[in-house]
Amino acid sequence: MKKDKKRPGFFRTLVIWVLVLAVLTGVLVAGTNLYVGATTQGSIFSLEDAGDLRADCILILGCGLRRDGFPSQMLRDRLDVGIAAYEMGLADRILMSGDHGQEDYDEVNAMKDYAISKGVPSEDVFMDHAGFSTYESMYRAKAIFGCEKVIIVTQNYHMYRAVYNAKAMGMEAWGISSNIRHFAPTQWVKFRLREVAARTKDFVFCILKPEPTYMGEVISIFGNGDITNDR
Repeated sequence: MKKDKKRPGFFRTLVIWVLVLAVLTGVLVAGTNLYVGATTQGSIFSLEDAGDLRADCILILGCGLRRDGFPSQMLRDRLDVGIAAYEMGLADRILMSGDHGQEDYDEVNAMKDYAISKGVPSEDVFMDHAGFSTYESMYRAKAIFGCEKVIIVTQNYHMYRAVYNAKAMGMEAWGISSNIRHFAPTQWVKFRLREVAARTKDFVFCILKPEPTYMGEVISIFGNGDITNDR
């Protein structure tokens, strides 16, 4: 009988602790998201308003390929804006950072090929084959390529986190939005929900600064981009 009397109290305490944990988690997630957005708000521009920016490179982040290996629609938007920024003279180097972790999946060569097809000289395009995440792309831009000032090109929903990561790595960073096309509302909801969790993760990573999956030899962003070619 005594055990039965204690059981309701135990479950009540358990429920209270679960609720407290849920509230604290919600506060942490909301707080980090607001902080990341607030601290990067003034560093994000449209292409039309970015004419006075100057950087070591334009950093374009990968975001998927079609089944035929050609850049996805979202990635083409990033590439078109990044190439336009290069042609405006905002930087004389482009750094393509994406996933080339498997032989049959290669974002960065597809991105470089696209830029070359638009008239960008091959030697001006660098590839970071191990940009497996936004955090790793920014870490490697600083540690491997020696970037001090970067202009990041991505969509708005992703931009705040990208710029925040870059600044946390010690770089001066600005973002140029590549919001060219309208995507389905369900897609945007999916992107934004993913971004909420990703901002919290990267906020913690930027404090602890774990090394990325791969490091490798230093490659100067001021050299010849063809040194990053693998074929």
